[in-house]
Amino acid sequence: MLELDLQLASERPAPSEAQLRQWCELALRQRSADSELTIRLVDEPEGRELNHTWRQKDYATNVLSFPADVPDELLDIPLLGDLVICIPVVEREAAEQGKTAEAHWAHLVIHGCLHLLGYDHIEDDEAEEMESLERTLLAELGHPDPYAGDEH
Repeated sequence: MLELDLQLASERPAPSEAQLRQWCELALRQRSADSELTIRLVDEPEGRELNHTWRQKDYATNVLSFPADVPDELLDIPLLGDLVICIPVVEREAAEQGKTAEAHWAHLVIHGCLHLLGYDHIEDDEAEEMESLERTLLAELGHPDPYAGDEH
Protein backbone atom coordinates (compact mmCIF):
# COMPACT_ATOMS: atom_id res chain seq x y z
CA MET A 1 0.00 0.00 0.00
CA LEU A 2 1.13 3.54 -0.76
CA GLU A 3 1.03 6.22 1.93
CA LEU A 4 1.21 9.54 0.07
CA ASP A 5 1.70 12.86 1.83
CA LEU A 6 0.80 15.63 -0.61
CA GLN A 7 2.02 19.14 0.23
CA LEU A 8 0.68 22.02 -1.85
CA ALA A 9 3.01 25.01 -1.58
CA SER A 10 1.61 26.71 -4.67
CA GLU A 11 -1.69 28.27 -5.73
CA ARG A 12 -1.23 27.04 -9.31
CA PRO A 13 -3.39 24.25 -10.71
CA ALA A 14 -1.91 20.78 -10.36
CA PRO A 15 -2.96 17.18 -10.84
CA SER A 16 -5.31 15.71 -8.26
CA GLU A 17 -4.08 13.59 -5.40
CA ALA A 18 -5.76 10.61 -7.10
CA GLN A 19 -3.75 11.18 -10.30
CA LEU A 20 -0.49 11.60 -8.40
CA ARG A 21 -1.24 8.42 -6.43
CA GLN A 22 -1.99 6.47 -9.62
CA TRP A 23 1.32 7.48 -11.20
CA CYS A 24 3.28 6.70 -8.02
CA GLU A 25 1.62 3.31 -7.62
CA LEU A 26 2.41 2.44 -11.22
CA ALA A 27 6.08 3.36 -10.80
CA LEU A 28 6.34 1.58 -7.45
CA ARG A 29 4.46 -1.62 -8.31
CA GLN A 30 7.73 -3.56 -8.69
CA ARG A 31 8.26 -2.95 -4.99
CA SER A 32 6.34 -5.54 -2.98
CA ALA A 33 6.69 -3.69 0.32
CA ASP A 34 4.49 -0.84 1.47
CA SER A 35 5.78 2.58 0.49
CA GLU A 36 5.57 6.00 2.06
CA LEU A 37 6.54 9.16 0.23
CA THR A 38 5.90 12.87 0.17
CA ILE A 39 5.21 14.94 -2.92
CA ARG A 40 5.63 18.68 -2.43
CA LEU A 41 4.34 20.91 -5.25
CA VAL A 42 6.15 24.25 -5.32
CA ASP A 43 6.62 27.49 -7.24
CA GLU A 44 9.91 28.60 -8.79
CA PRO A 45 11.49 30.41 -5.81
CA GLU A 46 11.33 27.31 -3.61
CA GLY A 47 12.30 25.03 -6.49
CA ARG A 48 15.30 27.21 -7.26
CA GLU A 49 16.37 27.37 -3.61
CA LEU A 50 16.21 23.58 -3.19
CA ASN A 51 18.02 22.92 -6.48
CA HIS A 52 20.74 25.39 -5.46
CA THR A 53 21.08 23.94 -1.96
CA TRP A 54 21.16 20.26 -2.95
CA ARG A 55 22.55 20.27 -6.50
CA GLN A 56 24.44 23.59 -6.67
CA LYS A 57 22.34 24.60 -9.71
CA ASP A 58 20.91 28.12 -9.61
CA TYR A 59 17.56 27.51 -11.30
CA ALA A 60 14.30 25.73 -10.60
CA THR A 61 14.14 22.26 -12.12
CA ASN A 62 11.11 20.11 -12.86
CA VAL A 63 11.48 17.36 -10.21
CA LEU A 64 13.89 16.75 -7.36
CA SER A 65 14.07 13.33 -5.71
CA PHE A 66 15.26 12.92 -2.15
CA PRO A 67 15.57 9.21 -1.32
CA ALA A 68 15.22 8.38 2.37
CA ASP A 69 18.58 7.45 3.80
CA VAL A 70 17.50 5.86 7.05
CA PRO A 71 18.59 2.34 8.02
CA ASP A 72 15.57 0.03 8.30
CA GLU A 73 16.49 -0.98 11.84
CA LEU A 74 16.22 2.67 12.98
CA LEU A 75 12.86 3.46 11.46
CA ASP A 76 10.00 1.02 11.29
CA ILE A 77 8.14 2.64 8.39
CA PRO A 78 8.53 2.00 4.65
CA LEU A 79 9.82 5.52 3.94
CA LEU A 80 10.99 5.93 0.33
CA GLY A 81 11.65 9.66 0.37
CA ASP A 82 10.38 12.93 -1.06
CA LEU A 83 9.65 14.38 -4.49
CA VAL A 84 9.59 18.13 -5.02
CA ILE A 85 7.91 19.16 -8.27
CA CYS A 86 8.00 22.74 -9.54
CA ILE A 87 4.61 23.43 -11.13
CA PRO A 88 5.62 26.39 -13.37
CA VAL A 89 8.58 24.45 -14.78
CA VAL A 90 6.39 21.44 -15.58
CA GLU A 91 3.83 23.69 -17.29
CA ARG A 92 6.49 25.50 -19.32
CA GLU A 93 8.27 22.31 -20.38
CA ALA A 94 5.04 20.63 -21.48
CA ALA A 95 4.20 23.64 -23.68
CA GLU A 96 7.74 23.91 -25.08
CA GLN A 97 7.92 20.18 -25.83
CA GLY A 98 4.44 19.99 -27.34
CA LYS A 99 3.25 17.48 -24.71
CA THR A 100 -0.01 17.42 -22.83
CA ALA A 101 0.32 18.61 -19.25
CA GLU A 102 -1.01 15.26 -18.01
CA ALA A 103 1.54 13.24 -19.98
CA HIS A 104 4.41 15.41 -18.73
CA TRP A 105 3.19 15.28 -15.13
CA ALA A 106 2.84 11.50 -15.31
CA HIS A 107 6.35 11.21 -16.73
CA LEU A 108 7.95 13.38 -14.06
CA VAL A 109 6.17 11.66 -11.17
CA ILE A 110 7.17 8.24 -12.53
CA HIS A 111 10.72 9.48 -13.17
CA GLY A 112 11.00 10.82 -9.62
CA CYS A 113 9.62 7.62 -8.09
CA LEU A 114 12.12 5.54 -10.05
CA HIS A 115 14.91 7.69 -8.61
CA LEU A 116 13.55 6.93 -5.13
CA LEU A 117 13.83 3.23 -6.01
CA GLY A 118 17.50 3.70 -6.93
CA TYR A 119 17.31 4.10 -10.71
CA ASP A 120 19.61 6.67 -12.25
CA HIS A 121 20.54 8.06 -15.66
CA ILE A 122 24.13 9.19 -15.20
CA GLU A 123 25.68 6.27 -17.09
CA ASP A 124 24.34 5.41 -20.56
CA ASP A 125 23.36 1.84 -19.66
CA GLU A 126 21.52 3.03 -16.54
CA ALA A 127 19.78 5.75 -18.56
CA GLU A 128 18.64 3.20 -21.15
CA GLU A 129 17.19 0.94 -18.43
CA MET A 130 15.40 3.80 -16.67
CA GLU A 131 14.06 5.37 -19.87
CA SER A 132 12.85 2.00 -21.16
CA LEU A 133 10.88 1.45 -17.95
CA GLU A 134 9.45 4.98 -18.15
CA ARG A 135 8.34 4.38 -21.75
CA THR A 136 6.64 1.12 -20.78
CA LEU A 137 4.81 2.61 -17.81
CA LEU A 138 3.68 5.70 -19.72
CA ALA A 139 2.46 3.54 -22.62
CA GLU A 140 0.27 1.67 -20.12
CA LEU A 141 -1.34 5.02 -19.34
CA GLY A 142 -1.79 5.75 -23.04
CA HIS A 143 0.89 8.45 -23.12
CA PRO A 144 3.49 8.73 -25.91
CA ASP A 145 7.22 8.10 -25.57
CA PRO A 146 8.55 11.08 -23.61
CA TYR A 147 11.96 10.67 -25.23
CA ALA A 148 10.79 10.55 -28.86
CA GLY A 149 12.94 12.93 -30.82
CA ASP A 150 15.60 13.23 -28.10
CA GLU A 151 19.16 12.78 -29.23
CA HIS A 152 21.38 10.89 -26.81
